[in-house]
Amino acid sequence: MVILITGASHTGKTLLAQKLLETYHFPYLSLDLLKMGLIRSGHTNLTPEDDNALQAYLWPIAREMIKTTVENRQNLIVEGCYIPFGWEEGFSAEYLKEMRYYCLVMSRQYIESHFMDIQAYACQIENRIDDSWCTREFVLEKNAYYLDMCRKYRYPYILIEDCYQVDVDLSGEAK
Repeated sequence: MVILITGASHTGKTLLAQKLLETYHFPYLSLDLLKMGLIRSGHTNLTPEDDNALQAYLWPIAREMIKTTVENRQNLIVEGCYIPFGWEEGFSAEYLKEMRYYCLVMSRQYIESHFMDIQAYACQIENRIDDSWCTREFVLEKNAYYLDMCRKYRYPYILIEDCYQVDVDLSGEAK
């Protein structure tokens, strides 16, 4: 089984992947780690700020890794904001039946009420050296975008509204 976890920055994708690893012992691939490895090794001239170009660069690599995982009957969690809307177009029905997709979205109310907590937990898994770009307006805008796109594509999403508690049952249900 392959689990895809996406959403805007600071929604807890990496934390959820880590919890799933600890619970189900599935390895996970952080697209942020792949991005930084490719940038630091000189395999691309892109920078961490080149989000759209990075998505176009990273997704074909991740997509083929996912196919290999399914073909080998292995398990993998892939997490990051570089999973494009329309991601399923690169997979046949045979692959798709082995995949689960989760998009984490924080509601406007949650962000307004808990922005200080969002900032405080930003380094829960990753050590963010400079998080000054993460403003309330940025988080509101990006979460609204992910919610709109999930609705447009009819993708399932986990809406974080009252308290931040995301659990995923691998049968496909979010709790």
